[in-house]
Amino acid sequence: MTLYIDPPVWPGHGRLWSHLVSDVSYEELHAFAARIGVPARAFERDHYDLPSHRYGDAVRAGAVEVGSKELVRRLTGAGLRRPKGRSAGAPPSGESSGGSD
Repeated sequence: MTLYIDPPVWPGHGRLWSHLVSDVSYEELHAFAARIGVPARAFERDHYDLPSHRYGDAVRAGAVEVGSKELVRRLTGAGLRRPKGRSAGAPPSGESSGGSD
């Protein structure tokens, strides 16, 4: 299981955000997010939005720190990238994202 997280540099809702992705499957991503207590509503198309104060939690749980370009490269290379307007990979609960992008 390898999950990837980029630095919390994305502004939104008065916070800075990171993106958490899997290069294996959405199931792996959802399981990891649930394990560290990330709500399903934080899922956005192909990644989870994590506020900066949760970055360390993801890294301590095993997420690999990579730059944003590398994160997108791995997501795209795995065939898991979903541009805006596509809903594939919705979280198990079907909730929509409340994070930033």
